[in-house]
Order: sequence, then structure tokens, then C-alpha cells
Amino acid sequence: MSLVMRDLDVDRAALTAVSAGGGLGALARYGLAVAWPGTPWTVWAVNVTGCFLIGVLYTLTDRRIPRLFLGTGVLGGYTTFSTAAVQIFEAGLGYLAATLIGALLAAWAGSALTSVFRR
Repeated sequence: MSLVMRDLDVDRAALTAVSAGGGLGALARYGLAVAWPGTPWTVWAVNVTGCFLIGVLYTLTDRRIPRLFLGTGVLGGYTTFSTAAVQIFEAGLGYLAATLIGALLAAWAGSALTSVFRR
């Protein structure tokens, strides 16, 4: 083990959960980009669906490791707001507005719908 790892109080379960989830999420995003290449709306769809699922996840559980694996890991690797920022230069400010509004509404809808179905 490296000196850095020994000196830090590393939560190995959290690190493993985020790392494994991030790899899976990135693979899912890559698969969608290969299936529907060349359009900024693929990135938009990925980000909006990811935000919807984050709303669902955070309403369903408050357990730390599932949130780290699925939320920070899988959905963090799946969504790609850095690519969306680049897409703004290609698609314009309407794309920026659609991304921000779509992401916020999707997270809210995921949470709201999950709350309704949990009752």
C-alpha cells in the first residue's frame, strides 16, 4: 500500500462502491453515444434520464453505500454535464436552457413519482 493510502483514513467500502459504479455508468453512457452518435440530444437524454433516476434513488433510500454506488458511481458516471457544456457551443443557448430545465424537472419528477408510488 502506498504511503498516501496509509496516511489517509480511507473508507474502502465507499471507494469501491463509487469506483465500480462509475465504471458501469460510463459504459452505459458510451453505449448510448455509440448507438446514437453525432447529436447533442443524446447527451441531453442521458443527463435528463440520469437526473430522473437520481430523484428516484434519493427518494427510495437514505442508505450510504447504495447511494454512493448508484448515485455517485453509476449515475455520476452515466451523466455527463461537462460534455453538455461543450455541446452548448454546437447547439446554442436553447440547448443550455433545455439541459438545465430538463435536468431539474427530471430530478423533481423522479422524486415526486417515487413518493406517490411508495404510499
